[in-house]
Amino acid sequence: MVTLNLSGKSAKSVAADALVLGVVAGAGAGAAPRLTGVDDLPRAARTALTDALAALGARGRAEEVHLVPGVAGLATPLVALVGLGEETAPAGGPTGPAAQEVLRRAVGAAVRALAGRRRVAVALPAPDAAAVAAVAEGAALGAYAYTRYKTADPADLAGRAPVEDVSVLVGKPRDKASRAALERAAVLGEAVALTRDLVNTPPADLAPEDVAQAARRVVDGTSLRLRVLEEDELVAGGYGGILGVGQGSSRPPRLVVVEHSPRGAKAHLALVGKGITFDSGGLSLKPAGSMETMKSDMTGAATVLAAVAAAARLGLPVRVTAWLALAENMPSGTAIRPSDVLTIRGGKTVEVLNTDAEGRLVLADALVAAGEEQPDRVVDVATLTGAQVVALGNRVSAVMGNDDAFRADVLAAAERAGEQLWPMPLPDELRASLDSPVADLANIGDRAGGMLVAGIFLREFIGTDAAGRPLPWAHLDIAGPSFLTGEPHGYTPRGGTGVAVRTLVALAEDLAAG
Repeated sequence: MVTLNLSGKSAKSVAADALVLGVVAGAGAGAAPRLTGVDDLPRAARTALTDALAALGARGRAEEVHLVPGVAGLATPLVALVGLGEETAPAGGPTGPAAQEVLRRAVGAAVRALAGRRRVAVALPAPDAAAVAAVAEGAALGAYAYTRYKTADPADLAGRAPVEDVSVLVGKPRDKASRAALERAAVLGEAVALTRDLVNTPPADLAPEDVAQAARRVVDGTSLRLRVLEEDELVAGGYGGILGVGQGSSRPPRLVVVEHSPRGAKAHLALVGKGITFDSGGLSLKPAGSMETMKSDMTGAATVLAAVAAAARLGLPVRVTAWLALAENMPSGTAIRPSDVLTIRGGKTVEVLNTDAEGRLVLADALVAAGEEQPDRVVDVATLTGAQVVALGNRVSAVMGNDDAFRADVLAAAERAGEQLWPMPLPDELRASLDSPVADLANIGDRAGGMLVAGIFLREFIGTDAAGRPLPWAHLDIAGPSFLTGEPHGYTPRGGTGVAVRTLVALAEDLAAG
């Protein structure tokens, strides 16, 4: 992982392999871009960099990166000029969520472009602790590479290795708020990297038990508590959804529970994650091309594991329990069949009309179990439907729920975290499409509004509080944003993205604050 630190050194004299500077787009048609935050650079250096902008055709567009070597008057041998788009806030003013995300993405793009350099200094405008946090988070998220299975020449790999050390240049490096922001950024960076690593692992090496082992490593030496329910315990506990989905695989399912429970916790947040370690579709077999990224179908489980670990490292005074519902969905002579009926924990029965709608089955078990502890809030995270991708694309996740106020809380946490969520409804009229003639409900309904139908299915398994009211619940469908097959952008690499980790941590912080 990258090392983050604050430095009060001047951009002209800081010792690093590369220096990151910002470029603001021109305000009008044909207006030239301009450097920002370079007042302490020698005039000759500013002139040389301005000339380089013109020669390179730079426009200052957001995340646009140009590398300029050998700038006279600077101690660093290389300068990365990164676009910030049009200036949206007065210089030196407070940094809002939108401006923070601009910084986060810009630094992530620059740090990605500087792979192969060990030490980088970032001299983007950081007038407050919020801006420092954004710069540091962008660096932590951008300095990532998954190379476990690479066998190229070591020198070639070194040339593509992520940046190891990032210094954020600020006026007051001893400022307590800025230092706290830096430490939090490091924790978030490690949490997102954990999620990305798990998602990027080939499914042959990541069976349900392997995820359980990963959870054991995360918990080891911490205050976190761990429970792993194996097959016999799942049978005894009536976890028919997890068992049913997993019965076609030679590698048995698991339910992993990881708990952060500090003394004096102000609230209890339950996080439930879909953990299908590989999704072939089961007997309702997917087309071959649709299986290529299905190692990512356990992203929800990886996300909630990383979030609870981050909550513990940050010492948040809130109880957070992560439920990882783990199974491999494979076709075999023992696999569930279309028209089979499964009994979910708690007794509700489900007719399985399509074995490729399996994520909701494992989530149903875990949601019931989580609700039995009567937490104050419940959030599930899942790569649940292709309909989410059709509706919102590959960068925007959906959020649904049974409580408008809580859904708004989740959206607010996502905005602060810099993650894109969009609210979606759960229309009651779609519930009838889940009716089954032989069971309490079916696992699929109308194709139209399939993302919403899946959310309505999950709503059937949300528990109640002591007064009999449904527990406040939000459902995050991250099917599109969870895995990037196209070109990297901002701080987002190809492969597992780690989306929603930062939103869940921000939500836990909000609950801790009361």
